[in-house]
Amino acid sequence: MLPAPTDRLSSPQNPRIKQLLRLQQKAAERRELGLTLVEGLRELTIAVEAGVTVAALYTCPELGGETGQRAIQSLLAPQRPAPEWFEVTRPVFEKVAYRESSDGILAVLRTPHSTLADLRLPANPLLLVLEAVEKPGNLGAILRTADAAPVDAVLIGDPRTDLYNPNAIRASIGCVFTVPTVAAPMSAILEFLRAKGIRSYAAALTPTARPYTNYDFTTPTALVLGTEADGLTTATQQACDETIIIPMMGRIDSLNVSVAGAVLAFEAVRQRKLA
Repeated sequence: MLPAPTDRLSSPQNPRIKQLLRLQQKAAERRELGLTLVEGLRELTIAVEAGVTVAALYTCPELGGETGQRAIQSLLAPQRPAPEWFEVTRPVFEKVAYRESSDGILAVLRTPHSTLADLRLPANPLLLVLEAVEKPGNLGAILRTADAAPVDAVLIGDPRTDLYNPNAIRASIGCVFTVPTVAAPMSAILEFLRAKGIRSYAAALTPTARPYTNYDFTTPTALVLGTEADGLTTATQQACDETIIIPMMGRIDSLNVSVAGAVLAFEAVRQRKLA
């Protein structure tokens, strides 16, 4: 059984509370300590079931109630060693919470770390590749798509946001822990795709781009997307095997990158189910 909370924190000046705020706000702090935050029982459950280690737990009984306490006991009881557990008063918890409506559960996780060499892909993989993604919300939404489709892995080239930014975790509803995800230099990712014989399709607004429905995604496939503001770099476009486009029928010329990723991923899955 998970030991009861060891202390009740009531001051925003407590060193542990200050560290929670730094972990929430500073990517450098998360990288240096190898820690990140997850808020909410649903997201924490997904992380724990994916094998992520919980280093410390902070709960607010006034927000979570007895049901939340029992759920936490059941979820974390098997973990060895057991995480440190602290109760937090409501005013202090609301200071460290980053969601508008919280269930009173905040956990510090030991950040998972994977490299391209760690990936174990099936014989016919389907990948999403993102170049220079910078908005945590978009990253999280794409990870939700990758889990739902499903996609075998998400590769983040030259990221401009921390993969384990708490807002990315929240936007992904914890799917950052369910989908094999690797951040690496874009050049290394492109070389990895070539070495594995995975055909790459760059989504880009170029005169030579053809509609995505013209292509066969039933073989090893990587769908490559850039940022909304800049799109893919010229070097990445030229390194990819094909250039594809999602035809726009209205006045705008592009979709949000997370929406574009969903359109392409589900088309690839549809083709594979029919093959």
